[in-house]
Amino acid sequence: MRIAFRAAACRLILAIATVTAALAAPAQSAEPRNLEVLGTWYRLALELVRHTPTYSPPVASRAFAYLGVTAYETVASGRDGFATLAGQLNGLTPPPVREPGRDYDDAMALQASVSLLMESLFANTGPTGQRAIDAIARKLDAVARAGVDPDIADRSTAYGQALGEHMLAWAAQDGGAVVENMGFPFRYELKPGPEHWVPTSTIGQQQVPLLPDWGRNRTFAMPDGATCGLPPPPAYSEEPGSSFFIEAREVYDVSLSLTEDQEAIARFWSDDPMLTPTPPGHWLAIALQVLGEKEATLEMRVDTLARIGIGLADAFIGCWHDKYKYDLVRPLTYIRRVIDPAWQAILITPPFPEYPSGHSTQSGAAAEVLTNLFGADYAFEDRTHDDDGLPARKFDSFWHAAEEAGISRLYGGIHYRAAIELGLDQGKCIAAHTNALVTRARP
Repeated sequence: MRIAFRAAACRLILAIATVTAALAAPAQSAEPRNLEVLGTWYRLALELVRHTPTYSPPVASRAFAYLGVTAYETVASGRDGFATLAGQLNGLTPPPVREPGRDYDDAMALQASVSLLMESLFANTGPTGQRAIDAIARKLDAVARAGVDPDIADRSTAYGQALGEHMLAWAAQDGGAVVENMGFPFRYELKPGPEHWVPTSTIGQQQVPLLPDWGRNRTFAMPDGATCGLPPPPAYSEEPGSSFFIEAREVYDVSLSLTEDQEAIARFWSDDPMLTPTPPGHWLAIALQVLGEKEATLEMRVDTLARIGIGLADAFIGCWHDKYKYDLVRPLTYIRRVIDPAWQAILITPPFPEYPSGHSTQSGAAAEVLTNLFGADYAFEDRTHDDDGLPARKFDSFWHAAEEAGISRLYGGIHYRAAIELGLDQGKCIAAHTNALVTRARP
C-alpha cells in the first residue's frame, strides 16, 4: 500500500507539472478556453482517483457522474434547445439558471461550478492532491478570464458557484457522500455457508467486504438499484459434473494455459485502485479520447460526459445491489477448497462478492452509452495506459472493448463466466435508462 501511495504521488506531481506547463499561454477565443477548462479538470480528476485512498471503483463512478451532470447543466442553461436533467434524474430539482438577456462566459461558469465540485468530491485526498487542486484552479482561472469583460466574468462565476452548490446539496443526500474506513464497514457479519463470500486477503481491513450498502444508494437515471436485477448464478455445488463446478474448472484450466495475449488482456483491464484511474476511469478516459479524436464541440462533450458518468454510476449501484444479494464465493476460495489448494490467480482478487462482475456491468453500460452516441461500428485505439507502459489496444467497436474487459476477469482468475456474461447484460439494461435521457437533438 505504501508503494502504491508513493507511485500515485509521484505520478500526480508529474501530471501537475505537465498540465500547468500546457496552461502557460492562455487562449483568448471562447471555444479553446471552454475546452481547456473542462478537459483539464477531467484530466486532474483521473489522476486524483489514483491518489485518493477512498476512491474505489464505485466511489470514482459517483464522482464522474456528478462532475458530468454539473458541467452539462452549466452549459445547457446557456443554450437554446437544451433540456435540463432536473426532473429526469432522481432527486435533482431545477438548478439555478442564467438571467435572460444578460451575457455570460461559459469558461468562467464552468471554472466556478466544476472547481467547486472537485474541491468537495476530493476533499479527503492527500496534501499533494490538495495542492494540485489549488494550483490547477489558479491556472484555470487565468485561462478562463483571458479577454473576458470583468462584469461578465463576475456574473458567470457567481452563476457557476450557485449551480455547483446546488449540485453538492443534491449529492449529499444520495447515500454515498461519506465513505468511512476506505469503504470497509467497522461491523459486518459474514453469511454462513460454503457458497458465500469469505475474505481472500490477509489485510485486516479487508476481512469484511467493500461498500456492502452501495447498492442502496440513490440512483441517477434508473429507478433504483434493483431495476436491472439479475437471476441467481448457477447453484453452488462441489460435484464435478455440476454447472458451478464446470464454471470454476474453466477458470482453473484457463489459468494454467494462458496465452501471451490473454495475460496482456487481463493486465490491460485490471485497473487496480491506487495504481490506475480504476475501471470507471478507464471508460471515462476512452470517452475523452473519442471526443478529442472527433474534435467535438463543448455541447457534445458535456452531453457525453454527463451520460457516461451517469451510466457508470448507475452500473455500480446496480451491480453492488446484486453482489450483496447473492454474496457469491470467489474462484480463489472455491478452487483452493475443491480443486487445487495451491492455485493462484494472476490478478489480486478484489475484496467483495463475485456475482456479477463489476467490470462487466460497468463496461456493458459504458459501451451501450457510447454506442448510442457514436455508433455501433466506431473503431478506436484505447491509449488509457500509455503512461503506465501498457501498449494501446485496438477495438472495432465499444462492445468489442466491453466484451474484452469482461473476459479479462476470467483470464485474471477472479470471475466465473456467468458473472461476466450476465454482467454485460445488466450493463446494457442499466444504460437504456441513461440513453433515454433527453438532453438535445443530436445530428
